[in-house]
Amino acid sequence: MQQAVVTGTVWSTKRIEGMPPGALLKVRTAGGDDLVAFDVLGSGVGEEVLITQGSVAAAWFTGTPPPVDALIIGSVDPE
Repeated sequence: MQQAVVTGTVWSTKRIEGMPPGALLKVRTAGGDDLVAFDVLGSGVGEEVLITQGSVAAAWFTGTPPPVDALIIGSVDPE
C-alpha cells in the first residue's frame, strides 16, 4: 500500500468489455512516481489517497479480474 495524491483525470471514451464502473485517475506517489489508478470511491484532484498495486488490486474485483494494476483503496483524512 502506498500514499499518493490525485493529480488529474484520464478520460477514456472506450473501454474493454468487463471493465467495472469507475474512474481512471492520475496519481503521484510519495516517491514521485506517476501512475494511473482505478477509482471506485469518487476521489478528486488534490485528494490524498491510499493505493495498492499488482495482483492485489485486480483481486479486489469479483469474477474475472479486470486489467487493473493500481487501485485506490482509501482516502486520507486531513489532520
